[in-house]
Amino acid sequence: MANGKKSDLERVRRALRKLAFGKANDCVKLALCEDVDIEKLDLSLLTEIRRSERGTVEVKLLDRTKVLEQLAQMAEGGDEKAGEFLQALLTGMQEDA
Repeated sequence: MANGKKSDLERVRRALRKLAFGKANDCVKLALCEDVDIEKLDLSLLTEIRRSERGTVEVKLLDRTKVLEQLAQMAEGGDEKAGEFLQALLTGMQEDA
């Protein structure tokens, strides 16, 4: 595997690990605190937040099970499977751009 792809692959692995094992503290802070600097919060786990007229707050976070499944598949398949995953991910990102 080319050196550039290997470093991209490691960045993807690090990002997936962060999503799988990261803390949701900042997501909760955003939901519960009135005066927060949103630029300083790590909201990578947040997928949706709703606040009703009655004051209830609903926070939806990333499905960590799916992230762990991706990490497991990358670990089981070695660099070849991980490379295929990375290529599919990069192709999807280019199509969205």
